[in-house]
Amino acid sequence: MPQGFNIGPLTIRFYAILIILGALLAAWLAARQAKKGGQDPEIVLDLMPWLLIGGIIGARLWHVFTPSASNIAMGVTTENYLKNPIEILKMWKGGLGIPGGVIGGAAALIIYTKIKKLNFWQWADFIAPGLLIAQAIGRWGNFVNQEVYGRPSNLPWAITIDPQYRIAGFEAVEKYHPLFLYESLLNLLGAGVLLLVGNKYKDKLYKGDLFFGYLVIYPTIRFFLEFLRLDPSPVNGINVNQTAMLVVGVIAILVLILRHSVWSDKLAQKELKLAQETSTIVSEMEELPQEVEEAIEEADALVELDETEEPILDDEEFSASTEELIEENEDWVVDHLPAEAVVWDEDEIPNPEEEDLPKIDGAYPNEIGEIDENDEA
Repeated sequence: MPQGFNIGPLTIRFYAILIILGALLAAWLAARQAKKGGQDPEIVLDLMPWLLIGGIIGARLWHVFTPSASNIAMGVTTENYLKNPIEILKMWKGGLGIPGGVIGGAAALIIYTKIKKLNFWQWADFIAPGLLIAQAIGRWGNFVNQEVYGRPSNLPWAITIDPQYRIAGFEAVEKYHPLFLYESLLNLLGAGVLLLVGNKYKDKLYKGDLFFGYLVIYPTIRFFLEFLRLDPSPVNGINVNQTAMLVVGVIAILVLILRHSVWSDKLAQKELKLAQETSTIVSEMEELPQEVEEAIEEADALVELDETEEPILDDEEFSASTEELIEENEDWVVDHLPAEAVVWDEDEIPNPEEEDLPKIDGAYPNEIGEIDENDEA
């Protein structure tokens, strides 16, 4: 099975594409959840690089310090990584641990929310369902790489592993449990549960409840699937992944119980305070857009465009504009009047001779009598 393709000297691996696809879907869902929660969904775009960097670093370090049994058999040990640090950067050779990815992502989220003055638990809730979806998609990279498969199986849905990817001692076995598929489907189911609970019981949940729900669902999935895993990660003879998942799951359940019993009053007060602060911020943010909208409406009311896009003023607006124009003209005339009135001397008034005047109906103007108002001109 091909694990990628080449574009010139560049090798594009399907595992990387699947991780990116999972991250994009998780970001889309987180943005949708943030919008429903009254937060700016654009924050997700700014937050995403932080989570990816923190998650990848954490996932790689988890693998470095908890290599699988097969890696140890091939000499890929923690000691070897520490002696050759450059090997830690060669992630294309495989080796990412989801528990470490969650820890690294959570650390990045804590730092980001502190800097941006956001509520960590609220944004952890927004991210939790999408995180399970990203993990569900990323697990298909294990299928492409023919890794993280289960014990030998003859079930109809068992998968065939090529000889070069079989663990030592199982070279003759072809069929195995598709452990990646089990985890992928269960993660999708878990994401659906979180979304359902978040929508149905949103008035009864405290911020952070969905994240703790994730810390119950995923560790439970991993704990039981580790019994089928053929290549665990032993530390002093203990399956560190399974043990860590058990501890995290139990702690998360206890925290949820305490949050809705002993700590409920305190959390309710914090929720109320946060809601009041959020309401104040939103109202302040809405002032400027409202003023701008009113100004636009007033401007639109002055001029209406017809189908030919020529400006047309209604009667009242035309009258108002005309009066304003007249007032401006009157002011201009007043400003341009001479400072002193011109007085004509009687001797200077022209007195043309009658002969120079034109006759009207055979008579000079001074011979014409007054015209009756009812006479026609």
